[in-house]
Amino acid sequence: MDQIISTDYASAAGSNTIYNRHRARWAFLLDSYMGGMQYQNGSYLTRYQLETEAEYAARLQITPLDNQVRSIIATYISFLFRVNPTRDLGSLESEITVGDFLKDCDWEGRDLDAFMKQAAIYANIFGHTWIVMSKPDVGAITRADEIAAGVRPYLNMMTPLVVTDWKWTRKLNGSYELSYLKYVEDSNGSVSVIKEWTPTTVVTTTVNHEGETITDRLEELNGLGRVPAVCLYAHTSSVRGLGLSTVNDIADTQRLIYNLTSEAEQGIRLGSHPSLVATADTNVGSGAGALIHMPQNLDPALKPYVLEFTGQEVSSVYTAITNLVSSIDKMANTGSIRATESQVMSGVSREVEFQLLNARLSEQADNIELAEEQLWKLFAEYQGQIWTGEIKYPDSFAVRDTDNELDQKLRAYGTVATPAFRTAIEHEIAELLDLDLEETVVAELEAHPVTTVSDRSAHIQTMIMEGYTDAEILVIHAEISQADITAAKQDLLNLSNNGTNAADQD
Repeated sequence: MDQIISTDYASAAGSNTIYNRHRARWAFLLDSYMGGMQYQNGSYLTRYQLETEAEYAARLQITPLDNQVRSIIATYISFLFRVNPTRDLGSLESEITVGDFLKDCDWEGRDLDAFMKQAAIYANIFGHTWIVMSKPDVGAITRADEIAAGVRPYLNMMTPLVVTDWKWTRKLNGSYELSYLKYVEDSNGSVSVIKEWTPTTVVTTTVNHEGETITDRLEELNGLGRVPAVCLYAHTSSVRGLGLSTVNDIADTQRLIYNLTSEAEQGIRLGSHPSLVATADTNVGSGAGALIHMPQNLDPALKPYVLEFTGQEVSSVYTAITNLVSSIDKMANTGSIRATESQVMSGVSREVEFQLLNARLSEQADNIELAEEQLWKLFAEYQGQIWTGEIKYPDSFAVRDTDNELDQKLRAYGTVATPAFRTAIEHEIAELLDLDLEETVVAELEAHPVTTVSDRSAHIQTMIMEGYTDAEILVIHAEISQADITAAKQDLLNLSNNGTNAADQD
């Protein structure tokens, strides 16, 4: 009997080889994103030789983390969810529970957009995340009974750290279907609740890890007939159920920066507070100007002396950190976006980097879109319907270097004299700056293009003849001064006088 219990516990608490191989790495990636106390507890600083536990703990406490992982993921998520997805729910438009599901999809108050955003964050951290859709069985006979009881499908988000086993089965048509999923639903100290899904059953097991025993086991029928789980990938790999993390290499570089920051702090500390070598019976004071009391019979060769710090300059450490941050931006294609100071990059380099970032984000958006459509298919099956809708996430995240484009257009504008070309450039500048021009303003720009020295006087004369006042001319044309208007009036008056004199002579 003990052998049977031990076997059942091992089966419930066990995990597959992929999970065992990647669990430590997943924990490191999560710590790298979370930062703070969680990163300190991971003890990612390299230990010095002969360093005591107290000294190491103090060094962990005072070393700050420049969280590049969180910054990169936040940048990606800001692009991915800057525009809300469009949802054509098809046959589910008339489903009475859909509105409530969209507003609170996980029974924790999160709407579907916020839920998918959080799932995308975890997918970027680990490479993938699991989403399980459940619908409790309350014994309702009709849909009216379900609605009265408030029963509807809801979502659970599972990180790879809690999903311990999964299996896919190939169907006759060649496609693969998830046929088994096991995850830790809850954990409290030594007691864990483990849930196992198959197409026919749902098994909930409560295990005690200290005694390695099973304290409770509940087996239910799976009325859906399939495992209601979806794997959301950041980037797919060759292994089903295993994604590629966006920040895998960035997390390693961040750890190196973390260690270099500690080295810089230690170098500054040794440089400003050097060590003092003294005998055990020498009384050394602390602080600036402190007295040192030596024994009267102390050998002169044993008098205290300062141990000079001859290590590498701290500036070289900070140079290395700057280079590593630049390396992270290259890995993430975010050099131009996250730049805190002017960088020397050609227009072609910026454009290539923007295109690479756009391709990376488009791949993620397609994966999120696919995962949500699979969730809606499960929702429709739970409600006895067939999914006929379509989910559409933005698939273009083209980034424009507005300053560079504006500079080019302004330079072109200054070299073009043709009114039609100048008007076209004006419209492009307005579009680039996202200026909402009224139709009357557009017509005004077309009727009054920017003047040049050669045509300025003639254009002012035309506006005067059309009844424009000096103030209106100055408002429409920023390049025209009051002196220009006065000169144009004089030219117009001279022209009129010349015409009058010619008529008198005739």
